[in-house]
Amino acid sequence: MSATRSATRFGRKLAAAGTIVVLAAALGGCASKSSMTTGSVNKSYGKSVDQMSSGELESAADRLGRDYARNPKDKAAALAYSTVLQMNGRADQSLAVMRKLAIAHPTDREVLAAYGKSLAAVGQFEQALDAVRRAQTPEYPDWKLLSAEAAILDQLGQSAAARQLYRKALDLRPDEPTILSNLGMSYVLEGDLKTAELHMRSASQRAGADSRVRQNLALVVGLQGRFEEAEQIARQELSPEQAQANVAYLRSMLAQQNAWNDLKDKKEAKNTN
Repeated sequence: MSATRSATRFGRKLAAAGTIVVLAAALGGCASKSSMTTGSVNKSYGKSVDQMSSGELESAADRLGRDYARNPKDKAAALAYSTVLQMNGRADQSLAVMRKLAIAHPTDREVLAAYGKSLAAVGQFEQALDAVRRAQTPEYPDWKLLSAEAAILDQLGQSAAARQLYRKALDLRPDEPTILSNLGMSYVLEGDLKTAELHMRSASQRAGADSRVRQNLALVVGLQGRFEEAEQIARQELSPEQAQANVAYLRSMLAQQNAWNDLKDKKEAKNTN
C-alpha cells in the first residue's frame, strides 16, 4: 500500500471516529461562534468552550440544560446547550436539541447552520448538506456557510467541489483562519499531509486564530510522526495532561495503522511468492 493511500485511509478513519478533540474543528465554520451561542458559557468559566475540561463541560451542560428546559424554543439557550453537548461528546442529544429548534425557527440562518453541524457530527452528511444549503442565500452569501458546506462535501469524498467552495469563502473573507484550517483538513482527508500543514500553519498565524485552529495544526504535525512538536503546539491551549493524552492517542492510532499495514504487506508478499 502506498504512503499516500495509507495516510488517506488513516485520515478518514480519524475523521470518522471523531475521537481526538481537535477533529471537531473540521466543521468548526458551520455556525458563528457569536456571544449568543457561547458567550454566556465563556463568561462564566473565563475560557472558550473548546478549552474546557470534561468536568467543566458537564457542569456547563447541566446549567444550560436547565435553562433550555424552561423554554426549548429559546434560540440563545438552545444554541448554547447544543454547542456544549457537542463538545462533551453527546452528539445525538445535541442533534435532538437542534432538530426541535429548527422546527421552531425554520428560516433562521444561524439555526439551520447549527442544525447542519449537528447532523454532520452524527454522520448524516446528506441531511446536513441540505440544512446548510437552505440556510444560504445566493444574493448575500455567507462565508461561514460556504465553509461549512465545503467541510461536509469533504466528508462525502467530494474534495474538488469542497475546495472550490473554500476558495469562494476566502474571496468573501480573505485570510480567515477557520476557512484555511478547514481547507487543511480537506488535504488531511486526502492523505496529503504536507499541503495540509501549509494551510494549517497559515491559519494558525492569522489574526483571530483560535484553539481549534492550532489544535488542528498539532494534529497534522503529529500525523507526520513529529510528536514532540505536536505536543508543544497542543500545550499552547491545552493543559499538559490534555496535550499528552492527545499525542498518546495519536501515537497509538498510528501504531495500530502501521501494524495493520505491516501484516497486510507480509500477506501480499506471501501470496506473490
